[in-house]
Amino acid sequence: MIRATLATISTLLALALPAAAADDFIAAPTLRASVTVTSDVVRVGDLIDNAGSAALIPVYRSPDLGTTGTLTVGQVLSVLRAKQVIGVMTGDIKEVQVTRLARTLASKDIENAVAAALERRFGLGDAANLTITFDRSVAEMRLDASNSGALQPVATRYDARSGRFDIAFEIANDGNAAPTKLRFAGTAIETVEVAVLTRDIDRAELLKSSDLSLERRPKAEVAGEPASRDRSIGMQLRRGMRAGTPIRAADLVRPDFVVRDQAVTIIYQVPGLYLTTRGKAIESGAEGDTVSVLNLQSKRTLTGVVTGRGQVTVQGASQSAPMAPAVEQTSSVKRDNVPAAAALAQSLIQTPTAEIAQAQIPQVRLSQAPAKSE
Repeated sequence: MIRATLATISTLLALALPAAAADDFIAAPTLRASVTVTSDVVRVGDLIDNAGSAALIPVYRSPDLGTTGTLTVGQVLSVLRAKQVIGVMTGDIKEVQVTRLARTLASKDIENAVAAALERRFGLGDAANLTITFDRSVAEMRLDASNSGALQPVATRYDARSGRFDIAFEIANDGNAAPTKLRFAGTAIETVEVAVLTRDIDRAELLKSSDLSLERRPKAEVAGEPASRDRSIGMQLRRGMRAGTPIRAADLVRPDFVVRDQAVTIIYQVPGLYLTTRGKAIESGAEGDTVSVLNLQSKRTLTGVVTGRGQVTVQGASQSAPMAPAVEQTSSVKRDNVPAAAALAQSLIQTPTAEIAQAQIPQVRLSQAPAKSE
């Protein structure tokens, strides 16, 4: 009987030995040197590996969003013992760093979201041309890392007269069925890129590169098509303007090649006949403009087209467009046309203005070019 009892005990001990050996290989709880959390509390399972059933026990409040806190090993072990967590392996760790993850919204991100919500609405243009100013300074915002959704506008208000906006946004939250809500108010003004004068400019001056800068101004301030810097260089203003004034396309004119009361060269040219004489401009004009000029010899007023600097070409009856420019007071005709040219020149001196109006030819001094021997 005794032997049977001993055999039974021996068998039970033999069966119990493997279970005891298996317990010896269970991993011991081990402290972590660096911890990352997403919630507002730090739990046992965040601090140590192999925490078992104690993993969900909260032990610390998490650092602020996007920041890192430091704990000494002694502090951590003391708190763990208070939670009945003992036997933690620390190795050579001296301190534990705890970082709380966050989603960061830069002020530029919020500004872009507001501009996108207003783009091409309420009479506004592209988001890139909207200047956003918030009622309260919007610095970098940090949200819980679970806020992974995009900024979605759910309510948008805008007053076109004052430029004021009030927009509500929602952000989807992974850890919560309810989205995170944000609201911003301020002013949105549509701007345009325009050439601006860097100094006072007179009407007669040609615009140079140094006279212009490129700036963004409110669209309402420009009140018309804005002039680009490249388009403005080399042009003149319709009127004198002060430094700091934005330039519209309507403010620009081609430079005057002829100025009122300026001495000019009057040209008359038709096939076989080329005449020039001195004159005085009665009005200013750019290249291609039609102006009135006074023939200083005949004292007659003629109408011609500005074809160069200080140069006006008078349209003849058989001439459909201004011909090549002339720079000297001279005349030349083909040999075969000498009699006709002489008669024409004589008529320019003697014929009344009413009869000469059809040809619009100024009085000239005529000289016959020597004939070439054949």
